[in-house]
Amino acid sequence: MTERNPRRWLILGVLCLSLLVVVVDNMVLNIAIPSLIRDLGASTAQIQWIIDAYILVFAGLLLTAGSLSDRHGRRRGLVIGLVVFGGASVLATLSRTPEQLIATRGLMGIGAAFLMPGTLSILTTVFAEDERKKAIAIWSSVLMLGALGGPSLGGLLLEHFWWGSIFLLNVPIAILGIVAALAVIPESRGHANRPDLLGALLSMIGMTALVWGVINSAQHGWDSASTLGGFIVAAIGLTAFVLWERTVAEPMLPLKLFRDRNFAGASLSIVLLSFSAGGVLLALTQYLQFVLGYEPLKAGTAFIPMLVTAMVFNGVGVLVDKKFGTRTALAAGLLLMAGGFGILSSLTPSDGYLKLAFALVVMGMGSGTAGPAAYGTLMSALPPERVGVGSAVNDTVQQVGTALSVAVLGSVLTATYRAAMPAEVTGQARDSIGDALRIAASTGDAALARVAQDSFVSAIASTSLIGVVGGLAAAVVAVAVLRPKPPVAASEDAATEPESQLAG
Repeated sequence: MTERNPRRWLILGVLCLSLLVVVVDNMVLNIAIPSLIRDLGASTAQIQWIIDAYILVFAGLLLTAGSLSDRHGRRRGLVIGLVVFGGASVLATLSRTPEQLIATRGLMGIGAAFLMPGTLSILTTVFAEDERKKAIAIWSSVLMLGALGGPSLGGLLLEHFWWGSIFLLNVPIAILGIVAALAVIPESRGHANRPDLLGALLSMIGMTALVWGVINSAQHGWDSASTLGGFIVAAIGLTAFVLWERTVAEPMLPLKLFRDRNFAGASLSIVLLSFSAGGVLLALTQYLQFVLGYEPLKAGTAFIPMLVTAMVFNGVGVLVDKKFGTRTALAAGLLLMAGGFGILSSLTPSDGYLKLAFALVVMGMGSGTAGPAAYGTLMSALPPERVGVGSAVNDTVQQVGTALSVAVLGSVLTATYRAAMPAEVTGQARDSIGDALRIAASTGDAALARVAQDSFVSAIASTSLIGVVGGLAAAVVAVAVLRPKPPVAASEDAATEPESQLAG
């Protein structure tokens, strides 16, 4: 059996540090939405694009970035991602218009596309099968810790400084991650196949157009020319990508990976889970500030129950996986997530923070239990030389799920909010709670503010039902598709590891 890397736990720490930069940024950005509306003068559509520009570029480049990292070096891809992400964060602090911030968020998406697959692929090459899910649980817990501290620190900055200070959080983390990666992480590569340039181009066109269509559907409707155009280009691009990958001698993404039930099942479970969670959690940050009246710092700390519970239940998930199997751990976690959304669906205007906290705790239990099983199963199904592009598939399905969630659930949230508003309320106040509260504050119309808050709570409750359905569907997929994997013998372990051994 190949000797275990003696620095594997230290390497895991550096990987967690590197990914913190993305987690902190995305969590803080949600808390900063009201500040961006107030200080930068961003409209609802511009706020959507500040979030979606990152997702659009990130999802479009993930498969290509993962493939390039497999070919040219996973540590190199990780460092490139940290450099681009940190540099774009500096530019974000200098933005003076929503359009400039949208552009820098797109640049941050490029950095994240190289950064995120690198962390999971390096973890997979460093840890053997028997330790991998434990390592992923620790990786997830540390990310939860970053998600826990990010909003609190971001809220503190927003109360004392301008909105751009939230992006400065990324810079020291990125610098420390670059230094630590170069000092601790050895380089690793897959097979040096010929570059699949056409496959890379088709995947970027197809994925970017797909996310573009989804994003536009939330802003212009599903039957608009821009939305339909995006979906048509996506269908052509992704169909051409699949046909090309089936015929080319050395494909960027071997489609036979999806013949593995565990890989395909874990991927589908992750996309359903991401779809359930993304849009609703984004709405909750607005609920805390617009309805409950929390300041940014208090709104950031309001998610602590979910994040702490998820950290604790990452360990529980590993124990359940070992004792009862992956299907049980994943299905149990997904059912708990559905239960959390079920609690949110009963939210009423008279409820305060207590019911929300209870829902967040149940959701934290679910995500903590399901996470190690889902990611560990997906990565364990990959051949060693494909862990980079495979981890990119993992990130891609998450981002597609999140993009669909923000677009579809965002559309449902907006539609149900408008439907709940009285017929006599017209104009911008009917479009979003942020606009309604701004108008109410300028006119002194307390009744408008109250009815907008009540309508928004009703919209969250209705939209949460989709999260319930998504969680239940993902649990069914996990039970029906996943298959127990037989234990890997020591001789087999030794046979599979050399290909991914560290190159220096």
